[in-house]
Amino acid sequence: MRLALCLFKYFPFGGMQRNFRAIALEALRRGHAVRVYTGAWEGPPVDGIELVTVPLRGRTTQARQRHYARFVHAHLGAHPVARVVGFNRMPGLDVYYGADSCEAVRLEGAVGALKRLLPRYRHLLAFERAVFAAEPPPRLMFVAERQRAQCLHHYPAAARAASPLLPPGIARHDVDALAATRATTRAALGVADHELLLLAVGSGFRTKGLARTLRALAALPAPLRARARLLVAGDDRADAFLRLARRLGIADRVRFLGGRDDVPQLLAAADLLLHPALFEAGGAVLLEAAVAGLPVLASAACGFAPWIERHDFGRVIPEPFAQPEYQRLLRGMLEADAAHRARWSANGRQLARNGDIYDRAPRALDFIEQGGPR
Repeated sequence: MRLALCLFKYFPFGGMQRNFRAIALEALRRGHAVRVYTGAWEGPPVDGIELVTVPLRGRTTQARQRHYARFVHAHLGAHPVARVVGFNRMPGLDVYYGADSCEAVRLEGAVGALKRLLPRYRHLLAFERAVFAAEPPPRLMFVAERQRAQCLHHYPAAARAASPLLPPGIARHDVDALAATRATTRAALGVADHELLLLAVGSGFRTKGLARTLRALAALPAPLRARARLLVAGDDRADAFLRLARRLGIADRVRFLGGRDDVPQLLAAADLLLHPALFEAGGAVLLEAAVAGLPVLASAACGFAPWIERHDFGRVIPEPFAQPEYQRLLRGMLEADAAHRARWSANGRQLARNGDIYDRAPRALDFIEQGGPR
C-alpha cells in the first residue's frame, strides 16, 4: 500500500514528530511505500521515504499552511496514494492522527471569542472543521481521553470515525539500566549530589509553561532555591525566557540545553520533572519520566495528567491554573521526605514494567490499514 503522510514541519525533538517518525518506520517495516509531504525537514533523511518538500508561500503562517494544503491536494491528484494521513489538521485527509488539543475548546470564553475574530484563529478553526466536521469525516486517532472527549463534544458527528485511544507510545528502556546512568549524567552536567535538579522538557517553551516554572523557582524559599537548578531541554528560542530569569534574579539557576537526544538519561539524572503546560493533548514526557523513576509535577491541562494520579508518581496542578498553587505544590514536592520520593519513583518504574504505555506506532498502523479512503 502507498501511504502519504502530511506534516507541516519535521524536526527531531518534537513529541508529535517522534511519533510521526515511528509510524513512518513501522509502515516501511510492513512493506508499505511511504511518501512524506512537509514544508521543512530538519535532521537526516529516513531511508526508504519518498520526501516531497512543499514550497511554502505566503507572508503569514496561515497563508503558508493554506498553500501547503493546496499543493498537497494537487500533487496527490497527479500521484495518487491509497491513504492520506495527516499529522496536522487540513482538508482532504483519509486518516487524522490527533496530536493537538481541540482549538474550539481553547477559544471558549470572552478572550477566546475575541481571538476567533483574528485571521490566525479563523484559519485554525477552519482547518479543524475541515477534519472534524467534514462529511464524511476522516478516520480519527486520539492520544488522550481528555483530548478525545473535547473534540467529540464539539464535533459529535465525528464520533463514528474515531478509533479507540492509542497507547501513549513511550520508548522501551531497561528501567534498571536507565537508573544506573544517574550519577554519570549528573557529573557530566556539573550537578552536585546535594543539588536538586529540576528538569523542563519540550519544544515550544511558552505552551509548555516555562514562564510559570521560572516564576515558581524564583518564589522558593532562599535556602531551597539555592539548592535548586533548572535545566531546560527543547528546541526553541530562549531569549525571552532568559530575560525573565534575569528579572526574577534566578539566571544563575537556569541552563538551556537545546534539543537533546539523551532525554531518557536527563530524566534519570533529575529530581523532579516540571511540566505546567498551558495546553497539551498528551504529554509523553510525563510517562517517559515515570519510566526513568522521576517524580512529575504537571498541569491538569496535559492529556496524560490522569496517569500521574492513577499511578501515583507525582502531583497534578489543578485547572484553572493558579500560580500560587503551582508554587505550593513545587515546594511541597521538593521538601517531601525520602519515603514519599521513593514511592513516586517506585510507582513510576512499576508502570514502566507493567503498564500499557508502549506500541503506539503498530496500533496506529493497524488503524491506518483498516478500511479505505473516504
